[in-house]
Amino acid sequence: MAPPENEQQNHPKLNHQQQNHQNQKKPAPLRRDALRNRELLVAAARELFAEQGINVPLDEIAKRAGVGNATLYRRFPARGDLVEAVFHDDLAAVMASGERARLADDAWGALTTYLEGVCALLARDRGVGDLMTTGIEGAPTLDAIHAHNHATLSGLMRRAAEDGELRTDVVTEDLLFALSALGTSLPAIESVRPGSWRRHLALLLDGFRAAAQRPLPERALTAEETNLVHRELGGEPPEA
Repeated sequence: MAPPENEQQNHPKLNHQQQNHQNQKKPAPLRRDALRNRELLVAAARELFAEQGINVPLDEIAKRAGVGNATLYRRFPARGDLVEAVFHDDLAAVMASGERARLADDAWGALTTYLEGVCALLARDRGVGDLMTTGIEGAPTLDAIHAHNHATLSGLMRRAAEDGELRTDVVTEDLLFALSALGTSLPAIESVRPGSWRRHLALLLDGFRAAAQRPLPERALTAEETNLVHRELGGEPPEA
């Protein structure tokens, strides 16, 4: 039998346990109409991100999904939340590709194969290209892929240099910056002549080969400077 109401109020331990139990309750599942609206918004965002990039106006996404702006912001309070929902699987696939590259015996071959796969994804989807070559806040998977991609490239470059395949005067930021420049053009190149971007990637990578080494002007960008460049490309003001 439950204690009287006034007795429950005088038992802080009991009240604390009840509060913990309430806090542990799982959030209620979305209603069918709310779930459908979410799916419509994600599908519309995927289409428009691919067509116009991740900076497409959010009200245009809501319009294509056939819902009101209030519904969009209720489901996705920030652009990063919508980006996370749309691109989570694609970015996870890039991380899986990076894991496979790290296990390969031939570091230079793995580096080339990994970047070909990343560039193929960027060429198919302008939104993914924007994410990989610029910066946006509020997307945990994107933060994870940037860190994972940097670690993958750094490890492969170090091993390729030890094998005598990669020039010894370059750093990871050199490659990231060059890839960013190429990445912004990939969707346009793909639309004109599919696959022709492979020529430009090959030319880019040849410049990183040991046989091409000669003195370079200026120093390499630091990781912080490279991040600032990405933020500028993404239309976000750099942090003070």
